[in-house]
Amino acid sequence: MLSLNLSRNNLSELIPPSLSELNFLEDLNLSFNNLSGRIPTGSQLQTFTNASYIGNYDLCGPPTSNKCPDNITPRSLATISQDDEEEDNGEWSEMLWFCMSGFILGYWMACGILLFKRN
Repeated sequence: MLSLNLSRNNLSELIPPSLSELNFLEDLNLSFNNLSGRIPTGSQLQTFTNASYIGNYDLCGPPTSNKCPDNITPRSLATISQDDEEEDNGEWSEMLWFCMSGFILGYWMACGILLFKRN
């Protein structure tokens, strides 16, 4: 029996269409991730039970009980990478500001101690 268990791995976005090409799987578990979008149709992925997909609240289509809206459009990879880049730049600038303010504060504390020392 060939099985693939990818449950509880914090996977996100769409189920890759290439996963539907694995027609030798007898068991698949993608439960409790952050997968979203339509489950690829016309493949073996519809033959697994709803338990294989449970905990992915944004997945839709058979075999889940969630119906897909007609206008479902997943975020493009370009948009995702731009969002990640902007988020990384924000974190980097906060860290840089924190380090620089610590350096400046330490510098002035050392200067203050030397200035007021009476030897």
